[in-house]
Parts: sequence; structure tokens; C-alpha cells
Amino acid sequence: MTRIAVLGAGKIGEALLAGLLAGGRSADELVFTERHPERAAELTSRLGVEAVDVATAAQRSDMVVVAVKPQDITPVLTELAPVLRPGTLVVTLCAGLPTALFEGALPAGTPVVRVMPNTPMLVGEAMSAISPGTHATDEQLTAVEKMLASVGRVVRVPESQQDAVTALSGSGPAYFFFLVEAMIDAGILLGLPRAVAADLIVQSAFGAARMLRESTDHPVILREAVTSPAGTTIAAIRELERHGVRAALIAAIEAARDRSVELGRGER
Repeated sequence: MTRIAVLGAGKIGEALLAGLLAGGRSADELVFTERHPERAAELTSRLGVEAVDVATAAQRSDMVVVAVKPQDITPVLTELAPVLRPGTLVVTLCAGLPTALFEGALPAGTPVVRVMPNTPMLVGEAMSAISPGTHATDEQLTAVEKMLASVGRVVRVPESQQDAVTALSGSGPAYFFFLVEAMIDAGILLGLPRAVAADLIVQSAFGAARMLRESTDHPVILREAVTSPAGTTIAAIRELERHGVRAALIAAIEAARDRSVELGRGER
């Protein structure tokens, strides 16, 4: 059984630990690091997973998951490099950072797998894309897939596509939250209480997402099924197109991709 260490217990790190436990992992097979003692104690109390330092995490684990912010990566790799055991698989959840950065900072031959998850990991519905570094084997990729399957869906992509993945699904939940926020505000403008507007929109979003997942129809077909001739929906769609919402969304995702590329170049 693979022993796993999670370096960094922010929202994603915590969600991964909770997902692994929910998926049947024993707390004895997991450890984590956290620089804030109060946060570490709270997580240990709630999850039953031991908080340790980086050296202990590296010594005990077959897989080390790096789940820190990109701007915090240098001190983490500096601390990890001298204590990492040969053959330990390093999994990075750091947005924008290429496997080459880890391979250059860690002992020669270290297998690295790059992952772009997203925050629905918190509810077991993450979308994660994984890419192997130079030394990662197919068996190790499969092990990472199995780990991430406990918190959502997983897809393999070439690392050259990871900046696009970051922009599309890594940041994607924020776009949906932004849209839902605007729709709730519209409901309030039209005279609905905030709680009612929120309930209407959140359930509509949940149902629409389920339809998208379970239907074989293209999103255009699903949208057209709601769009009656001379009806309310087509009037709304006309306004969205008139205001350039589609073009703005595409431009926003391109901007997120460009920022991911900048992070990979060290422009943090």
C-alpha cells in the first residue's frame, strides 16, 4: 500500500486528505505538513492524520504530494531535496509549475507527475488532469489516477496542454460562481428575495450540470431545447450575444492561460 505525504494543508491539501480517508485509506498511511501549528492541530484533531515536518514526511512516504501555492515552491523544494528518498514519486498540484522545475530542484531521476485539480475536490467532484514528467512510469501515473479518483474525475493530457487545463477547469469553478452571483443579483433586481433567488439559481445550475454529464447531446442542443421561438430565453440569449458575453468568456480563459504560462516561467 502506497504511503502518501501531503505537503501543504490548504483547501486542496485538506480536500485530498479527506477524500483519501473517505475512499478507504487509513489515517496511518497518510501524513501532512503545515507551517501554521494551529491549523495542523485542528486538522489532526478532525481527520486523525499526523502532522509532521518535511523530512519526516519524505522518510515515511512513497508518494509526496506538493500542494503549496506557486509562490511558496522554492523553500519547499529546497527543504525537500536533501531528504527525498530515491524512487519516491513526487506529485505536484501547483498551478503553472512544470515538471522540469521539480526535476531540476530534486535529486536526479526523481519521478514527477503534474496535476491540475480544482476546488470541487472539496465535495468529491474534482476534475483533475495529470501529466508525467521525464522519469514517471505508466504504473506511477496509474497510482496517481487511483489516488485522485477518490475525489473526482481524472484525465491524462500532455504537459504542453496543462496551461490550457489550468485556465479551463482549474480556474473554471470561479467562472461558474461569478455567473451564479450575477444571476442571483438579477433575481434581486427583479424583486425576488436573495434566499429565493439563490435557491432557484443553484438548483438550476446543479440540474443543468447533471444534464450535461448524463446526456449525449451537445450543449447547443440542450440550450435549444429551452429556447422557444419568440420566447423569453431567446430574448435573453440575444442580450448575452449583444453584450459580447461569449467573446468575453473566451478572452478571460485565454488570459488565465497566459497567466499560467507566466507562473511556469517564474514570473510570480
